[in-house]
Amino acid sequence: MSQNETNPSNVLELADEVASRRETDHAVTPLFLNRWSPRSFADTPVAEETLLTVLEAGRWSPSSNNLQPWRFIVAKTPEQLELFQSFIVPGNRAWTDRAPVLLLLASNPLRDNGEPNGSHAFDTGAAWASIALQAQALGLIAHAVGGFDRAKAKETLELPDGLELHAVVALGYRGGLETLDPKFHEREVPSGRRPLQESLIEAKAKG
Repeated sequence: MSQNETNPSNVLELADEVASRRETDHAVTPLFLNRWSPRSFADTPVAEETLLTVLEAGRWSPSSNNLQPWRFIVAKTPEQLELFQSFIVPGNRAWTDRAPVLLLLASNPLRDNGEPNGSHAFDTGAAWASIALQAQALGLIAHAVGGFDRAKAKETLELPDGLELHAVVALGYRGGLETLDPKFHEREVPSGRRPLQESLIEAKAKG
């Protein structure tokens, strides 16, 4: 299988560990259920072409007025990863330090004419979903982290003041529990979701 080919087992077949913990109210493609956020990373590098394929999926995310406000700051060398480690909170570094790639997802909150883009965060969230699903399809794992010092990240990476920072994404291949601090072992399982009906609000006309 080439690095650009999807892993059919991730896309078309429900993983055993997921089947025992996730039950849908309605049928969906297994890719969506197989995607979750492990913390255990293997000592396996991510090939450049594989990384670019994951980011390419983010590039083609839906975008209001095609403004594409997302920005992907990539760390993959030891020096770059060390920069990221300086602003990730210690509790998350207990496992993110093992990831071979770290991504910082940011967005430009302004349109080209300087007016606010009310969809910048919404669109960047769509890009994150695309990245996560493409990673899953390629046999990788992606875990988004909100626990980092945004001000320090901007200073350390010398980012423009106008960018809004959303999440750090740890990306790589999954390892076993032996790669993970024991305090995370019980959480290293797919989470469930509340029933779909609890998320639905029926539109009602004023009467």
